Amino acid sequence: MIEALWALLGELWEYLAVNFDPIRDTIDIALVALGIYWLLLLIRGTRAVQILVGLIVLLATSAAAQYFQLDALRMTLDVFLPSAPLIVIVLFQADIRRALARVGRGFFPTVSAEQASQIVEDVVRAAQSLAQKRVGALIVLERETGLRDLIEGGTPLDAEVSKDLLVSLFQPYSPLHDGAAVIHNGRVAKAGGILPLTQRADLPEGLGTRHRAAIGITEETDAVVVVVSEETASISLVAGGEILRGLDAPRLRGALSRVLSSDRGELPTLADAEPVLTAERVAEPAERSPRARSAG
Repeated sequence: MIEALWALLGELWEYLAVNFDPIRDTIDIALVALGIYWLLLLIRGTRAVQILVGLIVLLATSAAAQYFQLDALRMTLDVFLPSAPLIVIVLFQADIRRALARVGRGFFPTVSAEQASQIVEDVVRAAQSLAQKRVGALIVLERETGLRDLIEGGTPLDAEVSKDLLVSLFQPYSPLHDGAAVIHNGRVAKAGGILPLTQRADLPEGLGTRHRAAIGITEETDAVVVVVSEETASISLVAGGEILRGLDAPRLRGALSRVLSSDRGELPTLADAEPVLTAERVAEPAERSPRARSAG
């Protein structure tokens, strides 16, 4: 085995001596390394990491089987490995779409930092007011990924974001209360929209339709959603298919600012967010809803 390695190194050295161009190849290697680093950042904390580890293990096993002449194992892996990329794409297409949607995204691309801060403040104050009145709400903050094809129905508004507007939209007497309000480019673009529900079966018991709709839209896009439960008067924040519940106004403000300023748009962990964020990820009772899809 040592002789084979030395022979391989000798061949590599001869190849480099003939073909190596310091400037061109250094740039080439740097670009490849940058691409690999970007990919690792993109899949960090997702199921894709486990998939990547699994594929590396299979490739290493295949190489070992070929070296030690384990024919049965090698033939089995040779049948499976060529189809592995296609299987990964089919099984994890939602994760791949969500990862690609993260590329180059920002908070509100056409909104200044001062306007973005004011939007966060209005959303937080509206959520606090609605929670105190036990009025359910679903507020979607659109980012880089467009939501037009995913949100059904609703009434176009194109109104300035304000606490009073958001509170009035979700009052029980409002014809638009039974759906989601969508904030796009710093303005309330739509109200009463219907969001796709998540199909996940591993969610905690007791999640209402509002929460399932919030998880569903964030699984497909980079949107961030604030949910107010009319049943428990609790406030939740949803991003990247994850939900953080039991927030009050200061904790929501801190968590929302962290998520929207994050490159990956993920919820902060409880440990990382202390002392700003001390909410618990706990199940809460299912909430009533007159609408079956997104009002929850």
